[in-house]
Amino acid sequence: MTAKVGFIGTGRMASALIRGAISKGALTPEDVIASNIHADSRERAARELGIRVVEDPRDVVSEADVVFLAVKPAQIPDVFASGDLGFDTSKTLVSIAAGVTIETLKSYVPDSKILRVMPNICSTVSASATGFCRSSDMSDEDVAKARLVLDAVGLCYEFKEKDMDAVSSVVGCAPAFMFMAVDAMADGAVLMGLPRDKSIMLAAQAMLGAAKTILETGQHPGALKDSVCSPGGSTIEGVKVLEDYAFRAALAEAIRACTDKNRELGK
Repeated sequence: MTAKVGFIGTGRMASALIRGAISKGALTPEDVIASNIHADSRERAARELGIRVVEDPRDVVSEADVVFLAVKPAQIPDVFASGDLGFDTSKTLVSIAAGVTIETLKSYVPDSKILRVMPNICSTVSASATGFCRSSDMSDEDVAKARLVLDAVGLCYEFKEKDMDAVSSVVGCAPAFMFMAVDAMADGAVLMGLPRDKSIMLAAQAMLGAAKTILETGQHPGALKDSVCSPGGSTIEGVKVLEDYAFRAALAEAIRACTDKNRELGK
């Protein structure tokens, strides 16, 4: 299955999706058309991604079957302020704007099918976690066209729309928390005398390995944690410190705060 894919917006997230899909062979640069009102952003995207970039989003909609709306939530009214962009029943609008509901998107493009999606920046290296929900008028075949891109850049699951604000927190926000954790572990290693460059790589590989173990074995992370903690050993000492500093509670509270903010952004 092939489909012309368009992007309204060429920022970090759009570029990550395009780069990831092209690197995996799901798309070629010739399959993609994107728009941006800023000349410098158009030039950067064309140079770095090898795609055709235009100024007017109408050109994207006229050529693409599937159009990713890759702008910030507050910018969506501006995108549609100039009037009809050409969306009709043959088009699928894929929004990656956090918090913006299908109902809100339908108010701009009432005739188009809507996929509300949350990928993350790890799409660049084809390691995204992606959640999505669909409008009631979307068939599995319609969804499959958009999933050409989404499946190419990582793990992808469908959810009910009521869950998307929480999905957006785990998917879109959590990588920042993981980057912080790697940075902090590397700081600890530097404190213990290791060089920073190697400390960062070791901490990142430890995180990658832990995540891969969960994904490939299907074991509960708590059970895997227990398997590393020998009685009276060094790991359980570290676990106790993390518990003393409310490590798990802090992460859970961060997800709650992000979810609340996503709900606020969608209003």
